[in-house]
Amino acid sequence: MNLDEIKYCPGTLAEGNSTYSRTCLRRVFNGKTVSHILPYNSPQTDEVDDDRFVDNRKRISISGVQEKMSLILDKNKLRLTHEGEQGNYILKPIPRDLRKVDQVPANEHLTMQIAQRVYSIYTAENALIFFKDGKQAYITKRFDVKEDGSKWGIEDFASLAEKTEENAGADFKYGYSYQELAELLKKHVPAYLVEVEKLFSLIVFNYLFSNGDAHLKNFSLHESPNGDYLLSPAYDLMNTRIHVDDTDFALDNGLFKVDFKSEAYKKFNHAGKADFIELARQMEIKESRIKKILTPFLEKQALVEDLLSRSFLDEKTKRAYLLHYNTRRNFLNNE
Repeated sequence: MNLDEIKYCPGTLAEGNSTYSRTCLRRVFNGKTVSHILPYNSPQTDEVDDDRFVDNRKRISISGVQEKMSLILDKNKLRLTHEGEQGNYILKPIPRDLRKVDQVPANEHLTMQIAQRVYSIYTAENALIFFKDGKQAYITKRFDVKEDGSKWGIEDFASLAEKTEENAGADFKYGYSYQELAELLKKHVPAYLVEVEKLFSLIVFNYLFSNGDAHLKNFSLHESPNGDYLLSPAYDLMNTRIHVDDTDFALDNGLFKVDFKSEAYKKFNHAGKADFIELARQMEIKESRIKKILTPFLEKQALVEDLLSRSFLDEKTKRAYLLHYNTRRNFLNNE
């Protein structure tokens, strides 16, 4: 894109900003004045920069389909990490082999912003950033790295479920249900009754915003300063229906470990309000809390459309994103 035409903060999407707003700089970059343009061309555009990216990819240990690079904030500048350095940011450039592939970074950025700003879901701090050639990338601040460079403990739910490719096959991260996620949470988290509401909200959000990639490795527990474990900030949130023809739920068994479907689910072939109410009950969420948690997801939220209009998606993808949101909200309201 033309980097001279930016009108919204690439972090908060606040109007009247041609670069990162003060709020974004404080939240994502520790208050430092950081440029929204990286000192590199995008991968494959420049052979010298591409060699740097290939070398950097060998050092990052976070799994996933999308390419991820490690960045460090050196004074006021972001750069690729060198050997032996601990990065404190993850960079995700435009991936390959997906529909509307150039829209992936803006999709993830928008979806993460909506989760945090509209539904108060605790998310990893994030922003869009641009290469010198104008191509987008998604950047997120690592929540597992302390200020001194040491690491907080992190356990994803595949590890908690003791599922690996060796013992459960290539699709190990999909063979589960969301009800069983809550059982793992109860087993490992003393503050279960508080954290399970956050998990439930995230599951509903993923359904509402067509995130068909919410598998076991995209949920984690995070060590707290007190030494116990809590649900980690949400990450890898995206409307995957924009890019692939996936199912409503990433986990093969869907919401329940037993075969439960509401009448609305049977009629429309999509989960409805009764299914999520039953899931909340199975998760031991108090009846008085279920309606309060669900209501914001059932109602039309004007801020969703507002953030969407200011996002860096192209106009055609904005229309598709809004259509998916309205369609899923209709399904969610079915009784």
